[in-house]
Amino acid sequence: MEKMLDLRGLSCPIPLIKTRDALNSSDNLKVIVDEPPAKENIIKFAKSHNYKVQCNADGSDFTIVISKV
Repeated sequence: MEKMLDLRGLSCPIPLIKTRDALNSSDNLKVIVDEPPAKENIIKFAKSHNYKVQCNADGSDFTIVISKV
């Protein structure tokens, strides 16, 4: 089951920390952020831990889908 985190309005490193913690209990995660640095940091973190990552932009929001390979 996919878990979802809405982290809009939060500045780094909070979105990254919350994403990391959520991945400890779920292999499939959807994260919504609204800051480009948060998006980049989450993508880098997930890829470095061998997760598959997809990112879509919708206006100023970014939806990042993270799943275990």
